[in-house]
Amino acid sequence: MIFLFDEVNVVVDQPTVLQLAAAMSDTPAPIYQRVKQAIVNQIRAGHWQPHQRVPSESELVAELGVSRMTINRALRELTSEGFLIRMQGVGTFVAEAKAHTALLEVHNIADEIAARGHRHSSKILEFKARAASDEEASALGISPGQQLFYSQIVHYENEMPVQLENRCVNPLAAPDYMAQNFDRVTPYIYLTQAAPLTAGEHIVEAVTPTRQERDLLQLEDHEPCLLIHRRTWSGKTVVTSARLLYPGSRYQLFGRFTNEV
Repeated sequence: MIFLFDEVNVVVDQPTVLQLAAAMSDTPAPIYQRVKQAIVNQIRAGHWQPHQRVPSESELVAELGVSRMTINRALRELTSEGFLIRMQGVGTFVAEAKAHTALLEVHNIADEIAARGHRHSSKILEFKARAASDEEASALGISPGQQLFYSQIVHYENEMPVQLENRCVNPLAAPDYMAQNFDRVTPYIYLTQAAPLTAGEHIVEAVTPTRQERDLLQLEDHEPCLLIHRRTWSGKTVVTSARLLYPGSRYQLFGRFTNEV
């Protein structure tokens, strides 16, 4: 399996079932828990490296002599706990330690990814001017039916989707939004220049993505997502209302509080 890291091809060997079988303990714990712990031990010991493909369910069932239900439960729980990534139609891979995004701050996702030593890329799915719905108008402080700018972009970290960005922009605050080339820069870059940020609002939810969102983020069935509803202001004007969707198994939100006297 070949992954791209900063334009360098890295080839990694696939972990084997024999490695896992050797790591299985004979403690009286339920079998699925023993399978889980053996996989975690292989990862923590560095024998199974991030981005390596792990043996398939069929291989694990055949070689370990346990039921498919047991293996499925172990892999499903390890995915939800952030140890594995299951990509629909591709396979199951060892996850990196979860990336995180600042909960109380507004950052450029490309900068966050670069700070981790990884490569950011994006794909524009929609980019248009259209009439605001009642809900969108309320969020932006404009009249229903008034024109807004809308973009939908998938952001990738080392070719893996990590954020689906749906953004509504107030034309009064950022009139040249539709003239930008977001293949070159993120909306964050233009918006912070056109309408310097003075205030922001975050609402966070755990959500079940739609079928389309699941496909765009390459998620397994039933994998949850973290959703940030974000609004930003420049002075008294709402600049943008964004819906930022993150795969729950690949991302965590981070916030730090201080109480200064």
